Amino acid sequence: MPTAPTPAGAAPEAAPAPALALEDLSWSVGGAVIVDGVTLAARDGEFVAVIGPNGAGKTSLFNLVSGLTRPTRGRVLLGGADVTRERPHRRTRRGLGRTFQTSSVFGDLTAEENVGLAAQARSGESHRFWRRASSAAGPQTAEVLELVRLSHRRGAEATGLSHGDKRKLELALLLARDPELILLDEPMAGVSAGEVGELTDVIRAVQRERECTVLMVEHHMEVLLELADRLAVMHHGALLAFADPETAMADPQVQAAYLGESL
Repeated sequence: MPTAPTPAGAAPEAAPAPALALEDLSWSVGGAVIVDGVTLAARDGEFVAVIGPNGAGKTSLFNLVSGLTRPTRGRVLLGGADVTRERPHRRTRRGLGRTFQTSSVFGDLTAEENVGLAAQARSGESHRFWRRASSAAGPQTAEVLELVRLSHRRGAEATGLSHGDKRKLELALLLARDPELILLDEPMAGVSAGEVGELTDVIRAVQRERECTVLMVEHHMEVLLELADRLAVMHHGALLAFADPETAMADPQVQAAYLGESL
């Protein structure tokens, strides 16, 4: 069926705002520039890999996006809303979720209880700690644990999980809050070689199932090239390239900057 023509004089429909937009984002400490004028926009449902050697500014960039650090210049926009001055918990309410390089779960609670508490926090309910945390679990908890392939470990205490399973549980805690934008900071750090493949599959399944936007910092290039729609290549705090993996890796600036350096 042919598309109806736009009426004469009608304004064209505005394009949706990107899930995340950074505008000239910069951060300096004591005269040292850590993040230098980063400008990029990540579309809804896009997977962006942020790469660069240690000291390139990747985690500092995530700190600026999540609100842990206040920029010295520039803006952060989530879904078109300027959140540059907002605190981390406000950004979380807008749909931003983040994991860190070190695991952060309640070790003495089960996987199910961990996710149940995260779901309860999203609902705005306060948890009464004299009750069992499992009382917070519900259908959403079971669904999230299944998505990250932890259903069979739902009754296990988090402290007894393998490092790879703890990473899955961290993802589950984020998903219980139903985020629209997820920042993953080196999720493979400390994970055994045998668990990397399954964790990669879980991250891919999460992104496709929830149709969320993902930004991920990781040193396993084979993982990033498998998952990413675009690469954001950082060097000395600046953004050298932001393109599909093939184009970014073929960029002369990228090749020159990383000659002899491990990404």
